Amino acid sequence: MRFRLLRKNLLVFLGVSLVVLGLLFSTRVFLSPGNDMSGSNIVVQANPGDRVKFNFGSLTDLTQSVYNANYRQCVYNADKFPGEPELVLVVQVHNRPEYLRLFIQSMEKAAEVHNFLIIFSHDYFTEEINAIVQAISFCKVLQIYFPFSTQLYPNEFPGQDPRDCPRDISKDNALKIGCLNAEHPDSYGHYREAFITQTKHHWWWKLHFVWERVQALQGYNGFVIFLEEDNYVLPDLFHFYKLMAEFKKSSCPDCDMLALGNHDSLNSFTRQSNKVLTTGWMSTKHNIGMAISKEVYYKLMGCNNEFCTYDDYNWDWTLQHLSGTCVSKPLKVLVAQASRVLHTGDCGLHSKENCRPEWASQRVEENLQMAKHGLFPQSLVLDGAEAAEHKAHMKNGGWGDVRDHSLCNDYAKRL
Repeated sequence: MRFRLLRKNLLVFLGVSLVVLGLLFSTRVFLSPGNDMSGSNIVVQANPGDRVKFNFGSLTDLTQSVYNANYRQCVYNADKFPGEPELVLVVQVHNRPEYLRLFIQSMEKAAEVHNFLIIFSHDYFTEEINAIVQAISFCKVLQIYFPFSTQLYPNEFPGQDPRDCPRDISKDNALKIGCLNAEHPDSYGHYREAFITQTKHHWWWKLHFVWERVQALQGYNGFVIFLEEDNYVLPDLFHFYKLMAEFKKSSCPDCDMLALGNHDSLNSFTRQSNKVLTTGWMSTKHNIGMAISKEVYYKLMGCNNEFCTYDDYNWDWTLQHLSGTCVSKPLKVLVAQASRVLHTGDCGLHSKENCRPEWASQRVEENLQMAKHGLFPQSLVLDGAEAAEHKAHMKNGGWGDVRDHSLCNDYAKRL
């Protein structure tokens, strides 16, 4: 009996390893002979303005298109806006085209947007979404594509394999029926759901790809602002970012991140427009409009295994756990009291019904009216300095499967 159990566990381990190896091996054909995941050996053969043509005919064709696009890294409008970007924004995109259009409208109204590079990171691939992004003409644009999406792997890991255990089956019953991941429920006894795990995978992959693989960022020394498709930026985003970057340099050199957004109402925007505070990073407050430097990226990379094995399907709650545990000094953030980034989404991962983007547009207009007299402050004032402390929380689970741990860990490895 003990021998049979050992043999089964060994087969599961080998199966996981082969899946991960196969997924990662499939990226190697797009690397130069050095096979350096850092991107320093990637040779981009396309002209900067060339459009990558996607083939949606089959999953094989679509997968090939995704890897081709990630390899070629075509920067649109590079001839129109030459030179290095002064600000880089990375937008995580799923499948909410109306919110994406609203976000792009906000970017078009942003002051000095022609100095930006906007990187759209996709985990759902459609002609409509590509057309929306590729119609942008007001700044440089790059699209990158999460190559391990559930869309590309609908019936196998990292998608939902039909042989996987049902979410709510007991471990005893899972072992009896012999489903693939029977040995690995989460902390609450539940088995993985692919659509739940994808966001954390995408976020961590994106972090690696942007800082290590994107050629357009080689030599870029500024912050990268991370956003999502259901965000809306205010017109003075770049102006306020520059003020915050200078304030950090002169008055908060130990601040790790900038938070240009928050989830508060804009009722007090004019009064708080020029105010910032320093505090410890918290997932529920500072996960919107978060700006990260390469130095902090390397800090997080030192916690790659801890991020990838912590049993919480949320990237932001995982990050909060790392702050002050694996990252020995809790992450300190400089926060805008009056948010320069709005959250427009009324539906998302857990709410698929009653998505009304027209309501979001109406709310945006109301918020802009409240904010218009407080935009473009001349300087910043420190409104508070709270201790940066580790904030423990109850992990949410959903991330107990060793296959997720292995794949997540391998994003940072050199092939």
